[in-house]
Amino acid sequence: MVYSSDDKIPVGISACLTGQAVRFNGSHKRSRFCTDVLSEYFNLRPMCPEVAIGMGTPREPIRLVSDTPADESVRAVGVDSPDIDVTDDLRSEAVKVSALNQDLCGFIFMQKSPSCGLFGVKRYLKNGHPEGKASGIFASEFARLNPLLPIEEAGRLNDAALRENFMVRVFTYRDWQLFTQTTVTPARLIDFHSRYKYLIMAHSTVHYKETGRLLSDLSGDINQIAEEYFTLLMTALAKPASRKTHTNTLMHLQGYLKNLISAADKEELARIILEYRRGIIPLVVPLTLLKHHLNHHQEANAYARQQVYLNPHPYELGLRNTL
Repeated sequence: MVYSSDDKIPVGISACLTGQAVRFNGSHKRSRFCTDVLSEYFNLRPMCPEVAIGMGTPREPIRLVSDTPADESVRAVGVDSPDIDVTDDLRSEAVKVSALNQDLCGFIFMQKSPSCGLFGVKRYLKNGHPEGKASGIFASEFARLNPLLPIEEAGRLNDAALRENFMVRVFTYRDWQLFTQTTVTPARLIDFHSRYKYLIMAHSTVHYKETGRLLSDLSGDINQIAEEYFTLLMTALAKPASRKTHTNTLMHLQGYLKNLISAADKEELARIILEYRRGIIPLVVPLTLLKHHLNHHQEANAYARQQVYLNPHPYELGLRNTL
């Protein structure tokens, strides 16, 4: 599928990752995966909170500082000029960006940054000694304001499982945005869940059961129920699927072929799924065989074939080739 500019999904990104020379020393940290691959599907919106609050480029670097080792609160202050404190400015910028970009379906942050790092940013004491880790000021505030939004660090996207999980969440988030552009009705909500049922199963059996219970009674405020459903959906998908949960989902989908394929084909499919479970082959192999059989019996497998689990993101990305 070729994506036009109108089709592309809006995703925020730290400006340095797009090649913009906005780092404290006037350099950048261009991510080729983001600029060369993801840009085919995402409308990337570059943002640099430090430049946005007027720090300029180049500039004195900042770092996260706490008063004591046990103090979990941090401030963003100048490395050489501790009287420069931009903590409140960075938090205010997160509020501003969040309010002005409510159509975003994800955000990719620069790792290790005292403003944009999500995980494991160095934290210091006032005497300059490193003391543990924290989250960047802008990133942590933005994440707090958007708890369901898919957010990830560029460096972590080098991990195949985390990369695939982030993409699953972004495309799901976009699908929900489009879904809610039209009046939500009980029937439409059930149809939406019918497509996502096995994707949820692959990520969390607990949330699979909870979404089923939630939708078993739609007599209340349907908009409130939809909001609760979306929270359960995104919370479930935030948990990366494992070989065990993928195998369970594949076996459930295999059941739709029980009376349609030969004994030899059933044995082959079961063997391929087991080989995936044992780590011998990647996920794409049993999925391809499963989709082959489902497509060969289209009319009898309309429900199974509509499952987002089978194609949660563009096949061309090859995200399941190494899972």
